[in-house]
Amino acid sequence: MIEQGRPAPDFELKSDAGETVRLSDFRGRPVVLYFYPKDDTPGCTTEACEFRDAYDVFRERGAEVLGVSPDDVASHEKFKTKYGLPFTLLADPDHEVAEKYGVWTERNSYGKKYMGINRSTFIIDPEGNVAQAMMGIKPAGHASAVLGSLYPTPAVQDESGDKAAPAA
Repeated sequence: MIEQGRPAPDFELKSDAGETVRLSDFRGRPVVLYFYPKDDTPGCTTEACEFRDAYDVFRERGAEVLGVSPDDVASHEKFKTKYGLPFTLLADPDHEVAEKYGVWTERNSYGKKYMGINRSTFIIDPEGNVAQAMMGIKPAGHASAVLGSLYPTPAVQDESGDKAAPAA
């Protein structure tokens, strides 16, 4: 796994539009790099649609969202169109990038072991370092959690100058 504070490994993958995308293309702004197992499956659809619904907020705050899975470009194009996803999906069919980030792991489903994506998200700061790694996440509510990590609610000070609970 990539450690927090360390440089995020650069990569080059094909996008849902068939274009080559490099992580370094986004230097200068934060990137939410989320890895998911498979297009158009229940959990992955939930996660993608939550990122879709929050996308304008991410963009208003200068961040870019990139989704990565082992699916091919054609699958990503179909998934993106079906759900109106406004962000880029990247094809990692040989799981090279997933391996670099430590998210290509042994999985277990109903007693059957196989290699696959450990659903994870990396928040990469504008300098290209890993600001936060969120491993083995649950899809529901994840986009909101990422927004909260990128932009925490500032604590307010009470009249004595002590920090109080975050503003609601």
